[in-house]
Amino acid sequence: MAITHQELLKAGRYRDLKIAAGERDTAKQLYRFMLRLRRCEEALAAEYHPADEMRCPVHFCVGQEAVPAALALLLRDDDYLYCHHRSHGYFLAKKAPMNALFAELYGKSTGANAGLAGSQDISYAERRFFSGAILAGATAITAGTALALQMAKTDLVAVAGFGESATDEGIFWETVNYAALAKLPLILVCENNNYSVFSPQLKRAALDNISSRVASFGMASSAIFGNDAMLVHRTMREAIARARRGEGPTFIEAYTYRWSGHYGPASDDLVGYRAPEDLEAWKKNCPLELLGEGMRANGLLADAEQQTLEREYRAEIAAAFQHAKSSPFPGKQDWKPLNWSPSTPQADRLLKEVDLAEFDARQESVQAKGY
Repeated sequence: MAITHQELLKAGRYRDLKIAAGERDTAKQLYRFMLRLRRCEEALAAEYHPADEMRCPVHFCVGQEAVPAALALLLRDDDYLYCHHRSHGYFLAKKAPMNALFAELYGKSTGANAGLAGSQDISYAERRFFSGAILAGATAITAGTALALQMAKTDLVAVAGFGESATDEGIFWETVNYAALAKLPLILVCENNNYSVFSPQLKRAALDNISSRVASFGMASSAIFGNDAMLVHRTMREAIARARRGEGPTFIEAYTYRWSGHYGPASDDLVGYRAPEDLEAWKKNCPLELLGEGMRANGLLADAEQQTLEREYRAEIAAAFQHAKSSPFPGKQDWKPLNWSPSTPQADRLLKEVDLAEFDARQESVQAKGY
């Protein structure tokens, strides 16, 4: 079966999740991460309104937990992870603290970026994690980081997480072309959730075939069901290992689906851009439930353990809310270091505004030979 959103809806309930004998501990770790992330997002969504205390729009990743869960297990502390505006799962995947995430959403000084970035641009440089709201921006920036890692002759990798709408941008294809040519230690992870805000993929492109288009550039490429956490982990494990061995980049298209509106927590289904039965079909293929069922079938998840995890995460989330709400707002800011770094004086000189008195509009134009 070709993997497309249409074919996945026709297929119905997914029954192919497998946990091999050597993957039992992996399954447990994936489940714990996804459960923690799910409860985190649910709690933030429940608190967002009517309290109206958070200082930024929030893009929730409920239904899309498998990709960041796999990355949480596979990335080293010194690997780099960049992502799009749906950032919370990736933030936690790099083991950045939940307290810093919550405080950032509340615009507090104890936030990951002192309350100045919000959800869409949250970063945590100590863990080499950076998000950004510029569509496809993560892909090109990650390629630059991967090139630096390659030039430094390390075995580190750089990973970019983004949605399928990023592939509508030209910079994405320029990134793919150069990364394949230079064999960069880069992993491009596309969470294909079908919608660019309200626009389905097949209203933006003639075919649902991003992975095959990427493959035509000479890059290793695969399309997978992105709600099978075990499959996602296996696929990413192979891609990251290839990159560490110097064998070049990989593009992974993980088909998944967001349960919430484009940004939340309020539903945007009243617009009528997606059928209610499609959302219900994807909820039946919930990544958390699929893995939980597989674990129970293998004797890896007892009710008592589930309840213990639920209590642990509820307590952690409650403490994060308390931290965020009790923290102070940032004071008066010096905007200069927020815009350029004193450690790069040459760059600052090059970016300096040109004095018009020094500009000669009639200067000689020198044409390079060969043109």
